[in-house]
Amino acid sequence: MMSDSQRREQLIDTAIDLFAKHGFHATGIDRILAVSGVSKKTLYRHFRSKDELILAALRKYDGLFRNNFMREVESRGTTPKERLLAVFDAARAWFEDNSFYGCVFINAVGEFSDPDTPIRHICKEFKSLIRGYIEQQCRALGVADAGALAEELSILLEGATVTAQVSQNRGRAAEVAKTAATVLIEKAMSESGVA
Repeated sequence: MMSDSQRREQLIDTAIDLFAKHGFHATGIDRILAVSGVSKKTLYRHFRSKDELILAALRKYDGLFRNNFMREVESRGTTPKERLLAVFDAARAWFEDNSFYGCVFINAVGEFSDPDTPIRHICKEFKSLIRGYIEQQCRALGVADAGALAEELSILLEGATVTAQVSQNRGRAAEVAKTAATVLIEKAMSESGVA
């Protein structure tokens, strides 16, 4: 028998899966309860509203995704340049996975238009942390304007993610982004006198 905390986690995990596949507005509480096998009483003991469940799902997904993504990047590259390029290899692996339905944070921003909501703030924070990780690698690379290079690479990653979501050739989106990233990284290194 599941403990109360296990039921809470079951709700969150089910919500993450259903929100990713079907969207936030299209996924009702009754569906989450039916799939999770958790009672409505238990749901409302932990979450006062669907928005609170969405926030919990986004927070958990944020931690899981970022940790897995960074681990994947670092397993593919040992130098800062290799890691920056590995961002796009890790993205390709994510895009080609059967559980890829686009970026859940981009999808959330699309469904929640008010810019001053906790949901939008979590999405913004997630994107900022990913960009921060990329900038950390750019700084380690030793280029003069690590912030500018990180911004360019982050935009490539975002563009590749959206393209992979809407296109039928997901691997190609990552491949094209990696090619462009290579040019930007080499240009920044050249301009900075980094070998």
